[in-house]
Amino acid sequence: MPHFSENSMMKIVFVVDDVETNRASAKLALADTYRTFTLPSAEKMFSLAEKVRPDLILLDIDMPEMDGFEAIQLLKSNPKLRSIPVVFLTAKNDAVMEIRGFELGALDFISKPFSPPVLLKRIEMHIEADKMMKNAQRSVQRIHNATINAIADVVESRNNISGGHVTRTQVYIKLLLNELIRTGVYTEEISQWDRRLLLPSAQLHDVGKITISDSVLNKPDKLNEDEFESVKRHCREGERIIERIIEQTEDDSFLLHAKNFASSHHEKWDGTGYPRKLVGEEIPLEGRIMAIADVYDALITDRPYRKALSHDEAVQIIEEGSGTHFDPRIVEAFLGVAKDFWLQSLSVKNQV
Repeated sequence: MPHFSENSMMKIVFVVDDVETNRASAKLALADTYRTFTLPSAEKMFSLAEKVRPDLILLDIDMPEMDGFEAIQLLKSNPKLRSIPVVFLTAKNDAVMEIRGFELGALDFISKPFSPPVLLKRIEMHIEADKMMKNAQRSVQRIHNATINAIADVVESRNNISGGHVTRTQVYIKLLLNELIRTGVYTEEISQWDRRLLLPSAQLHDVGKITISDSVLNKPDKLNEDEFESVKRHCREGERIIERIIEQTEDDSFLLHAKNFASSHHEKWDGTGYPRKLVGEEIPLEGRIMAIADVYDALITDRPYRKALSHDEAVQIIEEGSGTHFDPRIVEAFLGVAKDFWLQSLSVKNQV
């Protein structure tokens, strides 16, 4: 990422046009107000976007190799780039073309040749609107997360032996995701996830325990067979609760992660888990990741019928479960950050 010693607070605008005079004209109009990068092709745009994130893109439609429509489709398919506002530049006045552009996610069209003052004002308007929208989204996200935290606290408070479990498993999942990405494991699937949604959704993995009686959840002895079957229901019950919420909402991306966490975190790699006895990669990746986070935390936590195991004992059990209980590739990632699991668990326990 380039370092800018001056104007570091200026918004960044990419101008993507294969005609040099158009790029020069746009830069002249914007340079005093925005940090402006001029690029001759969509390919150059994507290359630079890996290092510098623009606040808005001015994108020409008629370009060789990759035109503006192809570029915006690729841009909107990338979770890391899809929220960047795009304004098309065009020399044509074509209603059909404009409709297609709006359908693909463009904010506006600016005709060429453009008036520099008009171009500047239009860009100011769109950047300010985008800022207001993102502020509103952040406000909604804070309310959303507070609601999820409250639900998770209610679930956890009913099971007085696992204080801090929800928070710790969320921390473990973040560590595992970072290690999986670092080592190139399951990166194609993980890259499609919005981690701002994924991590909070993990808090709902045990939401189905709301339906289990207190006498079973808080039994001071080891559960008998019938009681264990009762507890096992929490996976399907959690899935059912989340499905009911999904039916009443338009944006279900967050809830789909939550559903996968809730329904599959007790499945096992060899098919002996529950509730569906899924095998290997039939198990959603969220469930395979949560399985390790959940078991590790259970092992290092006191239970009425046993004392907490040591960190080393917990690591050994998980390593021995590779290929039977757990996804071997995720176990390998876990072993790379196991010490961090322990350090984070101590940190969270000190806060609870």
